[in-house]
Amino acid sequence: MPPFALILPAAGQSTRYGGTRSKLLESLNGRSVIARSLQPFLDRADLACVMIPTADADSLRSVLEPLDGRIEFCAGGDCRAKSVYEALKRVPTAIEWIAVHDAARPNISPKLIEATLVAAEKHGAAVPALAAALTIKQASGPLPAKVERTLPRHSLWTMQTPQIMRRIDLLNAFENCPLPLDQVTDDMQLLELTGIDVWLVPGDEGNLKITTAMDLRIAQLWLEGN
Repeated sequence: MPPFALILPAAGQSTRYGGTRSKLLESLNGRSVIARSLQPFLDRADLACVMIPTADADSLRSVLEPLDGRIEFCAGGDCRAKSVYEALKRVPTAIEWIAVHDAARPNISPKLIEATLVAAEKHGAAVPALAAALTIKQASGPLPAKVERTLPRHSLWTMQTPQIMRRIDLLNAFENCPLPLDQVTDDMQLLELTGIDVWLVPGDEGNLKITTAMDLRIAQLWLEGN
C-alpha cells in the first residue's frame, strides 16, 4: 500500500454520552479512548500523517502529541462532514490515499485496517461493514408513527470505519456534493453521490463506536476477553 493519511474526526460534543467529560478522553484499560483509536494506525510504517479536526485541541494534545510527530490538529466544523473536509484540505497533495476513522472506535484491529486498505487499493474505495442484525422498519418519525414498510434485511449493512479512498476522489466529492454537508452521515456517501463505486469488506463486532456510557463498558469487556 502506498503511504496514506489518516483523518480522525474529533469535533463532536459527546452529547449522547452524558456527563461533562469528552468520551474521547475517557480511560479504557489505562489509555484514553482516542489514543487507542489512533495507535494501530501509528504502528504502520505506511502512515504518512494524521489530521485531527477538533474544537478542543489543547486537551487532545496532552494525550496524543507524545505518541507521534505525525499528528496535526485543525479546526473542526459544525458537522462531521465539514470536519473531514477541513482536514482533507490540509493533507499534502502528494498523498494518494485517505483513511477516515471514528475517534470513538478504540478497538480497531490491525487486521481490519489491513483488509480495508487492500480492498481500497484494489477497488478504489472500501469500508468494513456488518450485516444488519435487527429488523428495520421505515416510518416518518418522531414516534409514535405508522410503519410504512419493512426493509429487506438481507441487503442491509451497517457501516464501520476506517473508510478508505483516494484523496482526489474524496476532494472532488466534497466539491460537487449535491446535498448540504450536514445531511451527509457517512464519508462513503459522498463518493456514492458522485457515482464512485464503494466496496464493503467484512467488519469486526469488536470495532464498536462509543456513543453512550454503556458502549464504553462493552468496549472494556471486549478488551478483557481478547
